[in-house]
Amino acid sequence: MDASNKRKHAGLPAKYVIAACLAVIAGFATVYLSLAPSDNGRTSASVKDEAAKGAGSGPLAGLNKGPMAAFVARKAPLDLPDVAFEGPDGAPMSLADLKGKVVLLNIWATWCVPCREEMPQLNALQAGLGGGDFEVVAINIDKGGVDKAKAFLEETGATDLAFYADPSAKLFAKLKAVGMPTTLLLNAQGQEIGRLVGPADWASPEAKKLIETAIKNAG
Repeated sequence: MDASNKRKHAGLPAKYVIAACLAVIAGFATVYLSLAPSDNGRTSASVKDEAAKGAGSGPLAGLNKGPMAAFVARKAPLDLPDVAFEGPDGAPMSLADLKGKVVLLNIWATWCVPCREEMPQLNALQAGLGGGDFEVVAINIDKGGVDKAKAFLEETGATDLAFYADPSAKLFAKLKAVGMPTTLLLNAQGQEIGRLVGPADWASPEAKKLIETAIKNAG
């Protein structure tokens, strides 16, 4: 084999490595931006179909409009595993500790680009409706410590949101979340009554009506 051919063959592995890296990056991007439902892996089109049908005849049916179009209401409340996380004071908590009020549980991270846009909207929802009957519980899943995550809330103006964290990030899998952010709506019994995968305008009138209806029917 002459020197020219040797150089060509020597360059092939590097090209394959670069191609493989690009494929991996593309794969991560697909997962990161996925709007597939988080509980059974169906396509995003099927999620939209279910949302369009109003997902049953419950009190939240028909409220998935405008900015809430991707919200999928449960036909019946769904029991969730009692996952653990850290409360505002750093003490251990679980979903059982949130019972007694309607909760909008948002899973977020500082590296989630859509989360940066969504956080001020979640803050506005908490500022407007938060209280004894309702709370936005935004749980951070960063693994690099709480300082960066807390700074993120400050930077985005989300100062009305209490800081919750799950450094283990196990909550993401246990709640069958796919894509970031993922937001679950829980009733006062701690059951899931709906979820929205991906970013949404939680400061919109449609979001406010959705939450007010959930509070009204909290039982």
